[in-house]
Amino acid sequence: MSFLALLMVVAPLSSLLALAAAQDRLRCPDRCGNVTIPYPFGLAGCNQSPEFLITCSYSFSPPVTFLRTSKFKVTNIHLDGKLEISRLVSQDCYNKSGTRNPVGSRRHSLSLSNFTISKSQNKFTVIGCDSYGYLEGFRDGKLYSSGCMSLCAEREFVDEDSCSGSGCCQIEIPDGLYHANVTAYSFNNHTNVSDFNLCTYAFIVEDSKFNFSFKYLDNISNTTEFPVVLDWSIKENGTSACKEHAQSYKPPDNVLGYLCKCKSGYQGNPYVGCEDINECKNEHQCTGKCTNTDGNYTCSCPKGYHGDGRKDGQGCTRNQLSLVKIILGIGIGFTALVVAASWLYLIFRKRKLIQLKEKFFRQNGGAVLQQKLSRREGTPDTAKIFTAEELKRATRNYDETTIIGKGGFGTVYKGILTDNRIVAIKKSITVDQNQIDQFINEVVVLSQINHKNVVRLLGCCLETPVPLLVYEFITNGTLFDHIHNESNGLSALSWQIRLKIATETAGALSYLHSAASVPIIHRDVKTTNILLDADYTAKVSDFGASRLAPKDEAQLSTVVQGTWGYLDPEYLHTNQLTDKSDVYSFGVILVELLTSMKALCFDRPEEERSVAMFFLSSMKGGKLFEVVDCRIINQGTEEQIKEVARLAGRCLRLKGEERPSMKEVAMELEGLRMMEVHTWDAENPEETELLLSEKNKDFGHGDSTNASAAYDSIQSHANLSLGDGR
Repeated sequence: MSFLALLMVVAPLSSLLALAAAQDRLRCPDRCGNVTIPYPFGLAGCNQSPEFLITCSYSFSPPVTFLRTSKFKVTNIHLDGKLEISRLVSQDCYNKSGTRNPVGSRRHSLSLSNFTISKSQNKFTVIGCDSYGYLEGFRDGKLYSSGCMSLCAEREFVDEDSCSGSGCCQIEIPDGLYHANVTAYSFNNHTNVSDFNLCTYAFIVEDSKFNFSFKYLDNISNTTEFPVVLDWSIKENGTSACKEHAQSYKPPDNVLGYLCKCKSGYQGNPYVGCEDINECKNEHQCTGKCTNTDGNYTCSCPKGYHGDGRKDGQGCTRNQLSLVKIILGIGIGFTALVVAASWLYLIFRKRKLIQLKEKFFRQNGGAVLQQKLSRREGTPDTAKIFTAEELKRATRNYDETTIIGKGGFGTVYKGILTDNRIVAIKKSITVDQNQIDQFINEVVVLSQINHKNVVRLLGCCLETPVPLLVYEFITNGTLFDHIHNESNGLSALSWQIRLKIATETAGALSYLHSAASVPIIHRDVKTTNILLDADYTAKVSDFGASRLAPKDEAQLSTVVQGTWGYLDPEYLHTNQLTDKSDVYSFGVILVELLTSMKALCFDRPEEERSVAMFFLSSMKGGKLFEVVDCRIINQGTEEQIKEVARLAGRCLRLKGEERPSMKEVAMELEGLRMMEVHTWDAENPEETELLLSEKNKDFGHGDSTNASAAYDSIQSHANLSLGDGR
């Protein structure tokens, strides 16, 4: 048989097979209860492949749709690669005596290897006031884990409609996550909040369909289900699933595989075949006659007219000159009307914008700040009030390429002012309108800080809904990057530079606590908030969580804020903020400088997750040099490293009153640096020995005694147990 004859037989046969398959799909049910089931999904025999199998349960009224034979209830299927399901909540509940109630399940799984949890649509959420939860799963075949913590000592501390960590916390879902497990835990069996909260709830939820409120603290039923969005796609197998007049495209969020969509001018299900859109029945650009074509349409003018027949072209014009003049006159008049209306609109819009800026300026306390700054006019450290336009130009309208950092309090942009000064501009997420007076006072006070180791506040902008703060720009990144991210091309810090950074940071905090005009408690001391310039000079930054402390008050009562791993345990459980809270956080930084280990890491073994507890435990067991970074052991003297370790142990004591002040810490570190500079141990060993013995006598510490006391006191405190999270 010739090739031509074979082709004449095969071509009709292929068409018949395609027609038969289409007719089979027409006989397939396309709904189950309230859910539409588009191909490639389908009931048994109607689905493209096993992962797209849908089960319809008629045991319910109306019938309920499930994915395959699992208990994942499907609520909606979208052809753009999204699948909506509903899932139960993981619960960890107790009665008022602290005994666990067997209500619901503490752990729920989303075990679907062919689908991933949508990164852009979902958030991992934990609700409770003595609560935390784990999200575990796989990405690219590797184990992934993360967590979220929610604490609140009193019901009135809970922020309604906010998941910022007080009553409710949320974190983003990474892309490509599958086989996920969600587990709920309690720190202290809810005994300290049993009057208003007895359960921890952990779940994944579609972000746009969840708003936190007080009612969730009271009770979430063990039958309550929250919506979750999954990503689906077609896996590559050499044959395209895109049918006639359809094309493939890459899904968002790094989802593997591909999706199909109809080409321009077509509509329908691209996995079945797209149909031509009859544009002439819908909105089109023809002023004359419209003729539908395959995937498009054409315009033409009727007899007696000339032109291209299109609204966006020449249109259709009568062949008489008088009609042309009439139309031309109407066109000119209409154009003049549009220009006049546009001009009036622009004037109105500009006036509204000016009024809006003035409103924000007043609302953010601009008049009060101007009055306070005018009293200091002429002094070199006076803060400047920038306009919104100045900072827009400096950041190219807040272009994403100018972002240099993101955190819990906002985003920081790199900007270039008109005088070519490079600055860092911080755009906060929210501001409490009830604390505007305090914000203004902080701006005035911080602008007066002129310390070489504190990032200087240059000014602010009050013409936006949330005030913007302008700081000097520091070029060499954060201390965190240099200790923990050496793979990014950063060099390892030597012991001498680490000791220098510790000394300068302690000096800056000592200045804020005792030498500033109004004492300032930083409240978020951590390695990411210590910037380094080109000479590795330390600069303390980010005062978004700081509080002014009147000199006649020893402590302030505040809602707990800070970073887990650096938080003072005494502050965490009393809500009483003192300058010793910064001392504890600085102690964690000293441990990071000694060990090069992160403050908190759930990838480490249970006993090493908190570097502070692991360090104190190692000192107590006489194993200090087993945890110290081996690269710095040979760079500093053994006695120097021991002294810094002892100092860190004293800073980490559980009771704030037993910790040294930042002034004492700064003086002791400066003394250790001076020992290194003058090499007293080589030139005058008797003087060195006398100095060390006097220092030990003043602060009362030995090799492991203080570490043992600090470690035992922390171990005895139930809330700091990080073993299994309870």
